[in-house]
Amino acid sequence: MVFRKPPDGGWGWVIVVVSFFTQFLCYGSPLAVGVLYLEWLDAFGEGKGKTAWVGSLANGIGLLASPVCSICVSSFGARPVAIFSGFMVAGGLMMSSFAPNIYFLYVSYGIVVGLGCGLLYTATVTITCQYFDKRRGLALGLISTGSSVGLFIYAALQRELIELYGLDGCLLIVGALSLNILACGSLMRPLESSSSPPPEKMFADKVPDQYFVYHEKEKTVEENISILEKGYIDEKCVNNGPDCKQDSILNKNALSSININEKDTYKKKVVEQTNFCKQLAKRKWQLYLTYWKETMVLFKNKVFSALFVAILLFDIGGFPPSLLMEDVARSANISEDDYYMPLISIIGIMTTVGKLILGILADFKWVNTLYLYVTTLLMTGVALFAIPFAKSYLTLAMLSGVLGFLTGNWSIFPYVTTKTVGIEKLTHAYGILMFFAGLGNSLGPPIVGWFYDWTQEYNTAFYFSGFCVLLGGFLLLLAALPCWNACTNQSSKLPPNTYSYKVASNA
Repeated sequence: MVFRKPPDGGWGWVIVVVSFFTQFLCYGSPLAVGVLYLEWLDAFGEGKGKTAWVGSLANGIGLLASPVCSICVSSFGARPVAIFSGFMVAGGLMMSSFAPNIYFLYVSYGIVVGLGCGLLYTATVTITCQYFDKRRGLALGLISTGSSVGLFIYAALQRELIELYGLDGCLLIVGALSLNILACGSLMRPLESSSSPPPEKMFADKVPDQYFVYHEKEKTVEENISILEKGYIDEKCVNNGPDCKQDSILNKNALSSININEKDTYKKKVVEQTNFCKQLAKRKWQLYLTYWKETMVLFKNKVFSALFVAILLFDIGGFPPSLLMEDVARSANISEDDYYMPLISIIGIMTTVGKLILGILADFKWVNTLYLYVTTLLMTGVALFAIPFAKSYLTLAMLSGVLGFLTGNWSIFPYVTTKTVGIEKLTHAYGILMFFAGLGNSLGPPIVGWFYDWTQEYNTAFYFSGFCVLLGGFLLLLAALPCWNACTNQSSKLPPNTYSYKVASNA
């Protein structure tokens, strides 16, 4: 496909609106799964660690499968993937209402819903980037708030639906709401100007089918010719039955009567097509090797290596509060009369505020985005250490707001990645980092749940979470503290695709 220049407006704003609602509808329930988590604990009677796997899979599997999601969107387009994923999310939620045990939920809610969310996230980001260039940051910022608003609303909505219709009815209604993703996906019109095939495909289409004769083991041209002759004769034998012998003799005589020029032309075509296939396979293999070489080069960058450790530890320690905070409040014996708003809703609305404010701060030239990101990590670690000391709804609500605001550092993470590896390697590096973020999302809540099953209290679990986040923040800070000006002078000794993060006031 040939894409025309991004319009930075027009139908692009429709894309922003439908992408916002798509993320709202698909991520609302998985991000607010803490409300369902309490019901699943009571319904199935499993341990907290085992039950926490449901929500962690739903939020982590999409990031873990991000390379597959990217391939699907690239191959089929954003609109078909969005419509198909809408069926996945809605179907997974509705199937979860009939779950007989926790293991069924691992598949229906954890894998099916999680993979559908990952596909929808990739589709919305891809189609938005196609429609926007100069205003791309604004557009991506607007659609990213859809998940946070979904967390805020779905936390209260699911709680109310459970009281009215029970857990099964809640999941059925939420699944039915997710079917609106189909309407949103149908409006994701691809930005295309023509459907002209690429040059390689045009070349292949011009070659007649009879010249596509080549063997896996690189047979000679003469052998390919004999294969063609044999196939032609066998086909006639099947069709004519008893007259096969006579037709075979006539066919051999006809083939032998081909003039020399036509035979030479045919040989040239066979050789050209064989070489074309060889070159295509060689090119694919070279791309595969180049990908892994570039990956190894990225890890030679100290800041990138520290960033990958920091994002993994941050998601192991920083993600569990959004899933377990409701259970923390119940474990602290907080009265229902003091429960003015779900803690998860507070996290959701403050995450939206954090994304906007931190994103605005990152645009100022005097703000170092790496130091800003490190600051959010260190403050998150301190807030996690404070959770065991919170014994009232007010203190838990304040800590939930702080953690939600700091979780908004996702909006500046692409800035940090760009400054670390350069714009040329952003896609490659960001995909790797998102994979490890998904790994952290998947492991964090079960680890915290296992700590509770082991100690029968959350104090040790959140001390562990705070330690993980602080460790990641300090490692990233140590990687950024050395005088990178000196490192810049030695940058010529680094591989050509490696970028150093220059810590300066105008970074």
